Order: sequence, then structure tokens, then C-alpha cells
Amino acid sequence: MATEYKKLQNGSDIRGIASEGVAGEQVNLSSEETKYLTLAFVHWLSEKMKKRPQELVISIGHDSRISAQTLKEAAIQALLQAGAKVLDCGLASTPAMFMSTVFPEYKCDGAIMITASHLPFNRNGFKYFDQNGGLNKGDISWMVDWAADRAAQEAADVRTEDEAAAHATQTPKKTGEVEKADLLGTYSEFLKEKIIREVNHPQHRKTPLAGLKIVVDAGNGAGGFYAQRILQPLGADVSESQFLEPDGTFPNHIPNPENKQAMASLSEKVRKTGADLGLIFDTDVDRSSAVDRSGKEISRNAIVAMAAALIAVEHPGTTVVTDSITSDELTVYLEQCLGLKHLRFRRGYKNVINKSMELNASGIDSQLAIETSGHAAYKENYFLDDGAYLATKIVIKAAQLAQKGVGIDVLISSLKEPKEAVEVRFPIRGDDFTAVGTRVLEELKQWAREKTGEGVCMVEPNYEGVRLNFRREGLSGWCLLRKSLHDPILPLNVEVTEGGCDEILYEIKGFLSRYDEVAVDSVE
Repeated sequence: MATEYKKLQNGSDIRGIASEGVAGEQVNLSSEETKYLTLAFVHWLSEKMKKRPQELVISIGHDSRISAQTLKEAAIQALLQAGAKVLDCGLASTPAMFMSTVFPEYKCDGAIMITASHLPFNRNGFKYFDQNGGLNKGDISWMVDWAADRAAQEAADVRTEDEAAAHATQTPKKTGEVEKADLLGTYSEFLKEKIIREVNHPQHRKTPLAGLKIVVDAGNGAGGFYAQRILQPLGADVSESQFLEPDGTFPNHIPNPENKQAMASLSEKVRKTGADLGLIFDTDVDRSSAVDRSGKEISRNAIVAMAAALIAVEHPGTTVVTDSITSDELTVYLEQCLGLKHLRFRRGYKNVINKSMELNASGIDSQLAIETSGHAAYKENYFLDDGAYLATKIVIKAAQLAQKGVGIDVLISSLKEPKEAVEVRFPIRGDDFTAVGTRVLEELKQWAREKTGEGVCMVEPNYEGVRLNFRREGLSGWCLLRKSLHDPILPLNVEVTEGGCDEILYEIKGFLSRYDEVAVDSVE
């Protein structure tokens, strides 16, 4: 029982298979698992807040996934069983759910978002918040163990067939209450007021986006509200926006700013319609990327550069914390063009956020934590990774620049790009993939030391995997080999400014070929 629940943990989130429809996949996140995980959250929150469950106010919302309603109903029943007051927020974004703990209209003790981000349509999961932000990996581990123990205990209490029948028909006593809440409306007003205040348009006070044509691509997730309830009322032309309707089958493309098809679709639409800007969100709107007026993608390293450029003037010298796969060119841009500091840390949005918060606690100013995936968390916004908030800062700057006749692309015009960049993923065979990955990385360090005379050197300090620089005649680039956060895979990122990625890939594949557990031949 405990093992099955542990499989649902994905770092600081819960994710599982919530509906049928994919061959060979069995549902492992049903109403039953939802019940016990929700009760675990109530228990955790009660201990954290030092309140009885009956004193707690907990909000719940969901994105457009097809299993959302079923899981929401199960979670609400569990919350009521525990005695909590429930705010049913319906369709919502993950950042809005956290803001339900901040907005004075709600002041919730905790929040539950039902989402599995960009994963396939049959997946779903939960993100949990208290008033300090999203829960950490250790908190989720505790909840998973508690839920498994509670489920096992209740199952053991049902000993005979007669008792089982009685248990199956018994309805738990509900002591809590449910209220409906238009959280997205409140959240939209919050962002609208920010745009009005900061654009401060001299002629169009209430419609500061008048004259801007913006294409929003919501990917049929929860992000359609951004065009309909924020941009359009403020005067923007959003008529060419696409896939705003929530549809959990995701019929057009994966709602993911890292997806090549999704970004290509938005780029084409911006070019064809002559829009000033394109914005794209993932399913639950905690990530975003953009496209400039020429149709050029502002994603991965470029979205990091953009997010940093938006605060560089107000916070000179601040440290920007990023994930481990950012480019050397980004470091040059952040430090030499913007005058900021760059700390390249680890993959995982909670990792970069926690590191940035740690720096601030130690007296080092860090205003931004961001992954190349589009998770951007500003200190000014509670270190909440909020795709709509990043989009709002971009829109504000676009409106300000439009008054001067220039586009948003001017902000990152100095950012250089690598000649070539690739990512390959080497599968690890066998069950103990963590131990294999650890051994491979340790021995790669020794291999690099032996290659020092051949233009290979380790990058230090380095906080994840092994990062190597390659500097020799005709070749200048780097690679990062690391363990996947959750899967039996060794991802390898390679970038070059001179030569080809295949030269570095050839050497790393040669090194990995000594390990029977690493499926080198499966990677072209």
C-alpha cells in the first residue's frame, strides 16, 4: 500500500494516472487515493497552522483536465469529512490558488490545485499550498506516508464481508461547508490593476493596452482567462488568440511552452497576423513564454533573459538563480549586459525558488528564480512561479515601449545564441538506476581530469551532474550530464559556439559505452 502511494509523488507535487484511455496504463489516482491524500493535507495543515481542522479554510480549484471534476468532488468530500470550510474555485490557475491565501477576500489557510501541468490527458495530480507558498518535497513525502498508513488502517478495520458491505454503504459524516468563489475574477482584477498602474498611459488610463495586438495561446488549458478577462478589457486586440477554450483532451497541441509544436504554432500566428506580441501558457498557467513581433521565440534561455531584463534597472546587481542547463551566452548577458549576477543551480522549480529564498535569508539580494521551462518566480510576487505574472510584466513593458515605437525584442537584443544546441536522454537499464547514475557521474569526473590536456575541463562550482567545457581548435562548447529528477534516464545537454554538438556527443557516448546499464545504442 505504502509503495503504491509513494509512486504518486513527483518531487513537490502529486501526479498519477487518473483516467483510462492509454493502452497499458492502469489508473492509480482515483477518488480513494484523493480522499486519503486530502485528509493527509488537512492533518499536515492543521499541525502547521496550530488550528483544529474545523477552523481551517481551504480553497480548491482545477485546470481543464477530463478527470478534474471527479477528483475535485472526492477531495471536497474529504475536506468536509474533516470539518474544514471549503472554497470551490472551479476552473483556476495554480498561481491563483496560492493567491487565495493572500487576497483579503479569502485569506485561506491552504489551497489545493488539481493539475498535472503539461502531462498527457489521462494524467492528473495535486499541488498544495499554505500561506508560505508551495509545499516542499519533504512535506509531500510525509503526506504520502500518512495517506498510505490511514488507507491501510481503514482497510484493516474492515474484517468481515458483512462489515465490508456496511462500510461500503456508509457515508462519512460531513461537518464542514462549501462556498463557491470566483477566484479567477479576483486574480484577474489584481493583474489588471497592476497593468493600469504601471503602464500609466497618458491618454488611455483605463485601457492602457489600446493599440496593442496580442496573441494568446492557452493550449486549451486554464489560461484563456488571460486574454478574455485581462487583456481585452484593457483595450488589447486579442482577436487572433487561439485555443482559449478549456478542453482536457488537448486537441490542438500540448499546452507547454517547451513544446516545439506549440511554440511554432504561436510563432506562425504572430507572423501571419502582424501581432505585436505572442504569449503562451502551460495547462495550469504557472509557466509562460513569449514570441516577439517578428515571430521569434522568447523561450528557454531567452525567457530567462527577458524575465531578468524586466527587473535589472530596479534591482542592479541582484542574483538571478536558474536551473542547471542554461547557456554560457545567458551568463554573459546577465552579468555583462545587465550587470546582474548569475547562479546556475539545479533543475526543479522548487530547487531554484528555495535557493533564491536561501540567498535572501543570508543577506544576498536575489529577486528572481527561474527555470528555462518557463517557471519564473519573483521576490516581489511571493516567490510564486506564476506564468500570468511574468506575462503581465512583459505586457507592461511592451505597452511602455510601444509608446516609443519599439517592440519588446529590444530588451534582449544583446543576448547571443549558441550555434547549435541538443538534448539527448540515455536510458538506464535495471532497477537501481540512482546508484548507476551516481557511479557514472563520479567516474565522468575522473575521465574529465584525464582529458584536461585535450581541451576538456570541469566547470566548478557546479550543483547538478557534471558540466564540462570543451575548448580546442575548431570546437568551443559545453555539455552537462545529470541524473533525471524522477526517471531512469541520464539527460545530456550540449551546446557549441564553434564546431558541432556531434563532436562532444561522440566523446560522451564513447565514455558511456563502458557501462552495460546505460543504453547508449538507443540514442542516435
